[in-house]
This record gives sequence, C-alpha cells and structure tokens, in this order.
Amino acid sequence: MSIRVENISKRFGGFQALHPLSLEIPDGELIGLLGPSGSGKTTLLRIIAGLETADSGQIFFHGEDVTRVHVRERRVGFVFQHYALFRHMTVAENVAFGLEVMPKAERPPAAEIRKRVANLLEMVQLGHLAQRYPAQLSGGQKQRVALARALAMQPQVLLLDEPFGALDAKVRKDLRRWLRNLHDELHFTSVFVTHDQEEALELSDKVVVMSAGRIEQMDSPPQLYARPESRFVFEFLGHVNVLEGEVNNSRLQQGEAWVNLPRSVADGSAQLCLRPHEVRLQAQPDASANLPLQISAVSLIGAEVRIELEPIGWQVAEPWEVGISHNAYNAWQPMRGDRCFAVPELGHLFTPEQTAPQTLHWLQEAQSLPKMPPRLQQVI
Repeated sequence: MSIRVENISKRFGGFQALHPLSLEIPDGELIGLLGPSGSGKTTLLRIIAGLETADSGQIFFHGEDVTRVHVRERRVGFVFQHYALFRHMTVAENVAFGLEVMPKAERPPAAEIRKRVANLLEMVQLGHLAQRYPAQLSGGQKQRVALARALAMQPQVLLLDEPFGALDAKVRKDLRRWLRNLHDELHFTSVFVTHDQEEALELSDKVVVMSAGRIEQMDSPPQLYARPESRFVFEFLGHVNVLEGEVNNSRLQQGEAWVNLPRSVADGSAQLCLRPHEVRLQAQPDASANLPLQISAVSLIGAEVRIELEPIGWQVAEPWEVGISHNAYNAWQPMRGDRCFAVPELGHLFTPEQTAPQTLHWLQEAQSLPKMPPRLQQVI
C-alpha cells in the first residue's frame, strides 16, 4: 500500500508544527521519520493514521484520497511507544481485542479470531505466553504483543511511534533486527518515528530527516550518510568535528589551525566538517594541515576506541572525537593530556553560498597505525 502526502500542514495555536510538505512512500517499504524533538515527525505520523487532522493538504493510500476518511476506515495499525496494553487482559485477549470490538457484521467468527491470534503470537515468538498478563512480561515482550495486536486487524499500513524508545539498548537492537526480518517476510508498508540515528539507518529502506516541521532530506541510509544535502542532516547523523574559519587562497584558517583544501575554493567564511573516522591523528602537523589538539578523554567503546580532543590555539563549539582501532590504541596507549595533530582524509565543506556541501579528499599514504606523540614513542 503506497502512501502519498501532498502539501500537508498543521498548526497548534501559534505553533507551526508542520509547514506544507509532500512525501511519497512506495508500496512495501519501511520508512523512518528521523528528527529531534519538536521536528514534526510524530504529528506527521498521526495525520497519516487519521489520529490528527491536517489544516491543509491531502493523504492518499494507493492513489485513493483518505484525507477525510475516519481512522477506523483507514485500516492502519498503530504501535505506541508505551505499549498501551490492557492490564486486566491476557496476552491473547489483548491481541484479540480489536477484532472482538468490530461491528457484528464485520467481526470474524470466534474460531477465526482464536486462530488468527494464535498464529500472530507464534509469529512474534510469544505463543507460550498467551495466558500471561502484561505485568508478567518484559518490555520487549510487551512491545511484541502491541505489534501483534496491530497486525491482527490486517492493516494496509503499519505505523510505529518510537516503538523501541522505552527499552534498554540490547533489547532495542534485538527487536530492530526482529522487526526488519518480519517486514521482509510480510512486505507491509511501514512508517516509524525515531530520534535514534542508528535505529533509523539500520532499519529503514529510506530515511526522512525532519527539522522544525520541514523535510530536510529523504534518501536511502548509505546516500543520506555519504551525501547529506544540508549542515543539519550532516550534524544530526552522528558526531561531527567542525573547523570554522576563513578561506584565503584555498587555505581554511582559524587561529593557529589551518587546512589546505585539495581543490580551489572561493575566499570567504566556511565550515569544514569531518566525521570521526575521516580524521587521522599523528605526532606532527602534516603538510596539508596544522590542527593541534590535546586529548581530554579516552573511552574504550565496543569495536573502537573513542578519543575526545580539545583544540590548542583555536576554538570549537564541541570537542572533537576521533575513533581508532584497538590495535592502534594498544600500540599508541594515548592518555589524557597528550598532544597530537589531526590530519583530514575526507571532509565536507559548507559555505554560505552553497546549500549542499563540497566533498573533499586529501590524498594520503595509507598507514595502518597512527603515529605516536614523542613522549609515548620514548616510553614504548
């Protein structure tokens, strides 16, 4: 079931929650609405569901105008962040509830309801818990019950509002993987809201990045990450190291820090954005850059070691972060207070005249390990 949103807008009193926006969601795709709080993503989701009424614009399901169709007639399954399960009902009764309150003329026979509920509970791997009550379930199990309840109505569209927001990190990751596999198996059209960048990039066929009631960009996760169309999109998808300064003869400089840009750039103010994996650390400045830094924190997190750095002789709004491998960490043993220099390998330059960034590449000889600061070289 494809979804088309045309010029939808919504205002709550004096607050413009959604500026006129349009969106195409192909049949069978899993779409993530990603953005900070107040960006309008939940409002858009509720308008698609029919739980909110837009001030202007139209909603189409598979080419049919459903703008004024009641939520009951849209055949939309909705999964809430906090489950919204009935505490006095068993798991099976919660899943069956929507079917049992249908008008008598539309309600499936009791035997059909029992069969559908049993099949759904097996699908969400909770068949053995059919007679338990919500208070006897974990958070992840409750969310799977909520999903089974939404699927029981055989919806044309499945909408999920922060479906994993109330769960711990490991359960979230397991449920994301499970939902993606279920979607690939059933091929229903799904739209989910999240503020978690990793969740959106891992789950979605396409991600819609929203800000202040507008759509900043819609693209596949690899394209969104590699080719952001605005500074907001770039910064929202993970940590970004930023050097702001003035360009003069293709050199970007601020205080003692400078970078020679690998292509000709007009003079004027600019911002160079570098993701943590696009920067190399070494003991001395490079011919292409002089970015002096001091290590302020070292965190061993998962598959990499994250190094937090403060500038020396220049200013940044947020500390820089650089990720290195555990092999590099073991060879270098960086410590708080050590000084080093950053060397960009890939960057994204924003100027006032351009809405999209220029992608810049610095040709460097490949090095398996970063060079070590002099004091550490002596120790090792």
